[in-house]
Amino acid sequence: MENIAEISALVKLLDDPDEEIYSHVEKKLLEYGNEVVDYLENAWEQSFDALMQQRIENIVHRIQFNAVKEDLNLWYMSGAFDLLQGALIINRYQYPDLDEQKVIFQIEEMKRDIWVNLQYEMSSIEKVKLINHVLYNQHGFSGNTKNHHDPQNSYISQVLESKKGNQISLAIIYSTLAQKLDIPIYGINLPQHFILGYVDETKRDEEQEFGVLFYINAFNKGNIFGKHDVDQFLRQLNLEPLPGYYRPCSNTEIIRRVIRNLISAYEGAGAPDKALELQELQDILTQV
Repeated sequence: MENIAEISALVKLLDDPDEEIYSHVEKKLLEYGNEVVDYLENAWEQSFDALMQQRIENIVHRIQFNAVKEDLNLWYMSGAFDLLQGALIINRYQYPDLDEQKVIFQIEEMKRDIWVNLQYEMSSIEKVKLINHVLYNQHGFSGNTKNHHDPQNSYISQVLESKKGNQISLAIIYSTLAQKLDIPIYGINLPQHFILGYVDETKRDEEQEFGVLFYINAFNKGNIFGKHDVDQFLRQLNLEPLPGYYRPCSNTEIIRRVIRNLISAYEGAGAPDKALELQELQDILTQV
């Protein structure tokens, strides 16, 4: 690593009681970014000074959080085409050291399990039933009804590990699998719920339903339902049936909602600092 002597000298000053000196050291280390994280973590392990350890933890977190902000901004500004990539970036907020290839491999494994039984002449309903069988029966995924507001439900790595998630995390996994197999299933941003729609691409711009043939509830084992069920749900909420409640939404909207869920979860768990940081991520996705 370049400038290793300077980095070493800076780390040795992290236990200095003078706040002005610490502020200068912190600023310099933050400028180095990710390349000093391993070095700082090694220094943390060798230190027995509580103040120094705390300062190292704070600096490492700020470096990693800045990297998440940069990655999210790049994803957004580049068109937000890859939904799984967006979910993985949010995952980095809580799990910066995660081996993301493990997540990608788990998704690919489920995709193969669907693909081997997928036939060209299958109807849209038959394709959905196949995905449901693989995802819920074969791999054991289900909605987390007991601890629905746990922030872990919104981190895709944890959902893949526990096999339990909330409406939107399960929908992200479901739609990602479908789209990898050229099955046109997309997220729909329904108030107080998040659902999926199976789209007839040839009719996408023609009707109020925007080509949606039917809807899918990923939280309830892929249950299939129709537009009239959405109508009834909105009536129960006393909400006007706006077009946006029926049509596929953008990947940006989906990740915004993931962040909104996390903000709510951390506020409820008494972690306002995390909620404030996540609001910074939310602000990135509202840039014009």
